[in-house]
Amino acid sequence: MGGPGDPPEGTPEGGPGGAEDEYRSVVFDESFVRAARLQEYSAQERMADHAPAVRRRPPLRRGLTRQALILAMLIAVAFGTAVYMGVRHPYSSPQARRSVEALRMTVIPLAPQGKVPGAADAEFLYAHSPAAQFEVGATGIPLPATRSTAHFSDSQVTAALSITRNYLVRSSLDPDVLTGHQVRPARSLLDSDQLDQFDQSFDHPAADGRHAPTGWLVRLDPSRAELADDRIRVQGTLQATETDPATLEVDAHTIFVYALRPAGAAADAPVSLFTVRRELTLRFDPDDLRLGELQLIASYLQAGPMSCVDDATSYLRPLLSGQTARTGRPAGTNPFAMDSATALCGTLAPQAQPKV
Repeated sequence: MGGPGDPPEGTPEGGPGGAEDEYRSVVFDESFVRAARLQEYSAQERMADHAPAVRRRPPLRRGLTRQALILAMLIAVAFGTAVYMGVRHPYSSPQARRSVEALRMTVIPLAPQGKVPGAADAEFLYAHSPAAQFEVGATGIPLPATRSTAHFSDSQVTAALSITRNYLVRSSLDPDVLTGHQVRPARSLLDSDQLDQFDQSFDHPAADGRHAPTGWLVRLDPSRAELADDRIRVQGTLQATETDPATLEVDAHTIFVYALRPAGAAADAPVSLFTVRRELTLRFDPDDLRLGELQLIASYLQAGPMSCVDDATSYLRPLLSGQTARTGRPAGTNPFAMDSATALCGTLAPQAQPKV
């Protein structure tokens, strides 16, 4: 008979008091249970005889996922592209640009051999002069057919030609510029590196081949003459050439013919013609083309009728209807002065005057 603390059937098998513990090998301690990952299988899996009792979960991937790798590669490519474009940027940085040359200028008055012819009507004078077939205003400076160069596109060449024509219009046809009231229309198109020379030319004019206002623009002495007709006759040509991989040059050859009368004179005062020939060399780098600016490198101007003794540094001083050139020679030239320009004067051919 068992004791009072034992079950009637005796100690159960596997109990603490049993002789044999056949299940001892499958008893799990608490740490093992906590570490186990259990997942309940689905009803579909339970219905299938061949389905495993427990579905194994895929092991965790260590390292970067495919998406992370792709993102990292895209970031690296974008960064490399940005660095490449910074190095190969089509517009050179200010540090990489070569210095802009100072403008070299020559102004030559042309003296008539007799009296300046005149008439009451500007149209009559134009019709009887070499300017009879000239166009009016900017129409007389057509843009030539353009094509790309080795290092400049067709649009860049067109831009250089357009900026050049714009400068010619502003510096030779603008009434405020012609009468000396404004310089900004022409100044605003210059490369910033030339502004100091431009400003010094107007603040302190000098006949040194570098600082004559009349080398930058056509400027008539307002105390002597005024426009009798704002339909200025013009004939000009433009040509663009690539001089190196970073430079375009434009050569502009233009003739402007102005109908003038004495300043403050009545509307029926006699009119005469005044002719200005301008030959300009302009330079453009990619920055200039992007900003709509230019570098004026060389300016050659002939103008008449004028007197050789009149100073043409600040203003062109036309001779008007019925006037003759004053006798005398141009200002002397000092060959020992390295910064001085040669004083020049020419004779205006009779063929250049209207036939009246």
